[in-house]
Amino acid sequence: MLDTAPAVRRPPGRRPSGRGRPHRRPRFGPYLLIAPTVVVIAVLMFWPMIQIGIMSFQKVGNRQLRGEPAESVGTENFDTILKDPLFWAAFRHTVLFAVVAVSLTMVIGTLVGLLLNRLGKRMSSFVSGGVMVAWATPPVTAAIIFSWLFGSTGGLVNWSLDKLPDALVGGGWNDYNWFATPLSTYTVLTVCVVWQACPFVAVSVLAGLKSVPRELYEAARVDGSGPWRTFWSLTYPMLKPIFLVVLVMSIIWDFKVFTQLFIMSGMANRDAFNLSLYGYSEAFGALNPKLGMGSAIAAVLTLILLVVTALYVRVMVRQGETR
Repeated sequence: MLDTAPAVRRPPGRRPSGRGRPHRRPRFGPYLLIAPTVVVIAVLMFWPMIQIGIMSFQKVGNRQLRGEPAESVGTENFDTILKDPLFWAAFRHTVLFAVVAVSLTMVIGTLVGLLLNRLGKRMSSFVSGGVMVAWATPPVTAAIIFSWLFGSTGGLVNWSLDKLPDALVGGGWNDYNWFATPLSTYTVLTVCVVWQACPFVAVSVLAGLKSVPRELYEAARVDGSGPWRTFWSLTYPMLKPIFLVVLVMSIIWDFKVFTQLFIMSGMANRDAFNLSLYGYSEAFGALNPKLGMGSAIAAVLTLILLVVTALYVRVMVRQGETR
């Protein structure tokens, strides 16, 4: 008698129960690909930061550079700089400059990005390429250019202001020294930094605007929304992540401006120091370098930027949770 019972079919893709699952080998490929980058970052960034943190608690001078062991002084370097009026003046200059420069960079860069979005394809590409020239200019080159433009001897700005009526701008511009006082020095520095930073904001905003559907703007136009209301109700919410990234990057860049101020003002005008130039002057500007003091100033500046970055990450995480 034949057995007519239907054969039991095993579900496709399932292995026999008699054999366990094969051991899954760990994949080291991705880690091997990023290993060179991690090593480079560790060597060029993490290790120097660790050294700065160590030296900020030590007394390091010429003798230590010649091979003598460094003397541990605890928090003496931090106590010294916090009691120094020059530190607080440099801190005030750094914060005020960052507030003004970042605000102008964001406003002007956003306006330029909105303008580029309204232009035709060819004209937008041409203007974007020209604008990016300013961003691609090295800081040293930009500082030399603006030092010449605002120079007291043959400067184009002084010459132009001197040609204007005295009733409009006043007189005596021919030999005016823009780098004699902190206010005028930071005025030139702000113009230079904003000129270089605006293109990055403009191109970032332009890239974000290209991703916004045109139908949304057409619907807003039909509803009678004006340009101001359209920006704050439609453009800004859509581009808020881009604005946050650009804002934090601008704050970090403007807090640690060094090259432009060093070329424009130099080491003689201590009244115009910011934290970067103040730390450099303490570490390398004297006959007896104080690398411990300079490291303490650098550690304070790094801590401030880490706080700003942490706030940015917290905002981004909250935005991701609310979506």
